[in-house]
Amino acid sequence: MGRFLLRRAGQALIVAWGAITVVFLVVRVVPGDPATLILGPDASPAQLASVRADFGLDEPLWRQYLAHMGEILRGDFGDSWRLGGGAMGAVLDRFPATLTLASLALVITLAAGYPLGMMCARRPGRILDLLVSTGSLVGQAVPSFWLGIVLILLFARQLNWLPSTAGGGPEAVILPSVTLALPFVGWLARLVRNGALEESGKDYVRTARAKGTGEGAVMYVHVARNIALPVVTVLGLLMGNFIANAVIIEVVFSWPGIGSLMVDAITNRDYAVVEAAIVTITVSYIALNLLVDVLCVALDPRLTPENA
Repeated sequence: MGRFLLRRAGQALIVAWGAITVVFLVVRVVPGDPATLILGPDASPAQLASVRADFGLDEPLWRQYLAHMGEILRGDFGDSWRLGGGAMGAVLDRFPATLTLASLALVITLAAGYPLGMMCARRPGRILDLLVSTGSLVGQAVPSFWLGIVLILLFARQLNWLPSTAGGGPEAVILPSVTLALPFVGWLARLVRNGALEESGKDYVRTARAKGTGEGAVMYVHVARNIALPVVTVLGLLMGNFIANAVIIEVVFSWPGIGSLMVDAITNRDYAVVEAAIVTITVSYIALNLLVDVLCVALDPRLTPENA
């Protein structure tokens, strides 16, 4: 296990380095001048040159990259020129809001998708099975921002049941989390349904039925317990998707998380905040998948860290 954790930590460092490098290059080659954004279009050439020198933007790109990587190795992602403080501190202040949104979306997905999948597996080919299959395809095809707008128009504007922005109280988290979860409910239901159908053809299930065990007990006790492991393996993927997709959803619902902060930073060419946000999301995704691997080994002793 120790060697496995060290290997995954090494992989995490490589992925994080790649993400930092890509973001560094992308934000510096797109059109626009951060110095002009900071001082405004009426700034003099001398003032613009001074700001570029302060942020090291007048140096060759390779020197900027080496200096930037050296700062990151010391744990310094730089300061946000727009927020006036440390970039990583600004990102970590917003991260709990994004984590709350993603966690609630995960709970909704599991609470709806798992029982739906089991019901479809119990009666394959029936109307519910067809509806879930269709809903899964539609949910994956519909853009999340469009779904969010539809939910706002229906539940916030038309019915006036829920607030559409973060300032509407604790219940304001419901619409954005449902928007994140809905496209994946059908996907998880199909995963559970296929796993349950495959499991229900195994010898221990036939033996339980031969002993007179009711179909409900067979499906919801024996089969459901044995397909839990495949579901656990996708939890890290789901949570990572929710954190990444929150970038768009937070803008739609004015949710004060890391996604809306990153979009604002991209618009204003705030390099330090963009890089700190990307690194935070990348490390979170890697950590979640590592946690899932450890859980899989704990749940099934037959697995080893190498094949988890």
